[in-house]
Amino acid sequence: MLCSLPNPKILLRFQPPSSSPLSLCALPPPDPSMEHPLPAALCTWMFLFLLLEAYAGHWRAQETKVLGGQECKAHSQPWQVALFQGNQLLCGGVLIDDNWVLTAAHCEKPNYTVHLGDHRLQKGPEQERAVAQSIPHPCYDRKRDDHKHDLMLIRLCGPASLGNKVKPINLTDHCPQPGQKCTISGWGTISSPQENFPDALNCAQVEIFSQKKCEEAYPEEVTEGMVCAGDSNGADSCQGDSGGPLVCNGVLQGITSWGSDPCGQSQKPGVYTNICLYLDWIKKTIGSRS
Repeated sequence: MLCSLPNPKILLRFQPPSSSPLSLCALPPPDPSMEHPLPAALCTWMFLFLLLEAYAGHWRAQETKVLGGQECKAHSQPWQVALFQGNQLLCGGVLIDDNWVLTAAHCEKPNYTVHLGDHRLQKGPEQERAVAQSIPHPCYDRKRDDHKHDLMLIRLCGPASLGNKVKPINLTDHCPQPGQKCTISGWGTISSPQENFPDALNCAQVEIFSQKKCEEAYPEEVTEGMVCAGDSNGADSCQGDSGGPLVCNGVLQGITSWGSDPCGQSQKPGVYTNICLYLDWIKKTIGSRS
């Protein structure tokens, strides 16, 4: 076992889990409708208020891109998935096989589902799969706040339907090199410390930091199971991006885990679970359940 390795970005927003159980491979039921509808006049005022808020939010989103990034070209990251609990975004994730998703272990929640093929979340999922099994790394300890081994495999209830919008990504076969250019993506907040969550998937370009520079940024917190990435303009992953991909040269190099608060500090890069050190565990776990 790999228990002397890795450290996460607690990057998620969620609502309390539903008390209703989720049967294996069944999607959770929709929220029940309100028994007592609001008065018509109040509904009208609420609608106008929300419309104004949405309009203002649209302009805020246009002015402030993803911490040094921008909206991704639609479906340019077909391996990107979103983890939802009901209608609430929990985390990102990465499709690595038609039956398997890789994400951060701290993203695990009861009764969550996987959305695949999305670009704009408000349109609803292209595909949705219930979770057959959540398998955190055996050395991950949720009770400890040290971010080590922040990695989890999700087995889907039924394979994803692969196509232009949904494709798995290959895992790396080597560890990242300092200075290597990579892409991060997610639906996390595009501003920090004030949160502003986008509807569209956002991307940013980052650069791999040396392990020494990473350890200097976070003394006594970084392990060899982690890799840091960022840039001088503050491009960074942030709240809501956890579990998403760090892609370098077209292969999956890391999983978004943890970082600075507020996000986007040039000398405080994002920290990612270093996939190259977990390849054996990933392959053996999938192989034993195929």
